[in-house]
Amino acid sequence: MATRLQTAGTPKAVPEREIEARLKTLEEKLVALEARVPEDRVSLVVFSGELDRILEAFVIATGAVALGQQVSMFFTFWGLAGLRRKRVVSGKRLGEKLMALLSPSSRNHLPMSRLNLFGVGSHVMRRMMRDKHVASLEDLMRIVRRMGARIVACETSRDVMGVRDEELIDDLEFGGMASFLGDALRSRVTLFI
Repeated sequence: MATRLQTAGTPKAVPEREIEARLKTLEEKLVALEARVPEDRVSLVVFSGELDRILEAFVIATGAVALGQQVSMFFTFWGLAGLRRKRVVSGKRLGEKLMALLSPSSRNHLPMSRLNLFGVGSHVMRRMMRDKHVASLEDLMRIVRRMGARIVACETSRDVMGVRDEELIDDLEFGGMASFLGDALRSRVTLFI
């Protein structure tokens, strides 16, 4: 049996088999498109090692988690300083020692991206936040971790820069770019900070 199908111009008879084949093709395309719909996820690459930028990464992560999003934070290169709790120099090669000595010793010593003024800027910012009852970096980190965000330290950056496990905060995940991309490809929002 043939059915009339309107195509650009005049109607013409189309066999049911062809209609069924077209419908099947459309269903397959729909399934493929549905598989590509992003999930309720936010992925952040934290590349910067400055206090104000790391603070903003955690502010965004806190907001996203509060809105029911799954959050993944991937800390790489200078961003690792935001996860550092102490500096370790002993037992490292010369380049690793220099890298350790030239980077912030802990997240308490992160510089500001602007108006750092030899460290005074970050102290002033932390004091202003405290005086105005704004959550500190440490508070935001606790909140985000308690709410289930993934915090991943980049293995390659750690290896290149000589950052050891004991230098970083506890309960981190370690992974490479594939770990980040696995989250980012399924995310509604991906940000580079």
